[in-house]
Amino acid sequence: MIPALVFVAEMYGVQLDQLATILDANPRRAAAVVARWRTEGTAEAAVLSPGPRWIWTTKVGLEACGLAYRPAKPGLSRLAHLRAVTSARLALAATPQFAAGSAYWRSERRLRTKMGGRVGIREHVPDGEVHWPDTAAVPWAGECWAIEAELTPKTAVRTAAIMREVLTRTGDYGCLAADVAAAGMAPRHARIVYVCTPAAAAVVRRARDGLGGALAERVEIRLLPADAALATEPR
Repeated sequence: MIPALVFVAEMYGVQLDQLATILDANPRRAAAVVARWRTEGTAEAAVLSPGPRWIWTTKVGLEACGLAYRPAKPGLSRLAHLRAVTSARLALAATPQFAAGSAYWRSERRLRTKMGGRVGIREHVPDGEVHWPDTAAVPWAGECWAIEAELTPKTAVRTAAIMREVLTRTGDYGCLAADVAAAGMAPRHARIVYVCTPAAAAVVRRARDGLGGALAERVEIRLLPADAALATEPR
């Protein structure tokens, strides 16, 4: 069950129904796995919002996964966003192209840890990256995509600024400042994929249209999966 525990750690925390999808199991089986993790001390679970319980990894669990993250319970203000990002990741992983391309997800938590907690004022960290190996059996082999989940709309100006920053970035996260956007280097992200609520999608489209030209062509917009929303009433 280590791969599932790693998944939970990478996403800061997931809800029980999402864990069941990760495990390809029914809710009862997922609950049994959580009970075992809690007995082993590798994970904790609690009702942090309406809907299923949240599960997150403990210090023991992170050590068992070989991860150097700081153990922490998911922040209450971020729960809706965390669920949406996990939902988007699971939906992408379920596509035949993802498996055929041997793609892998690089989480925001991993990116921030790679930066050593030193996120510069002008450095925006995406909600995740999808990497497609050079040997992938897909037309976009070798590409790296930035993933952004938008639940509530920012201003079009702010959204366009983030798009431009992500699309013109050249260095990996945690690189030297001189390599973040170095002249003559290829962009790190071949494209940025926005997964949005309908309300946020309208602003994202305006921001993309405002970019114009080649940059706008590298912005894709999709609606969030139907199960991405946080429950609003207790079950």
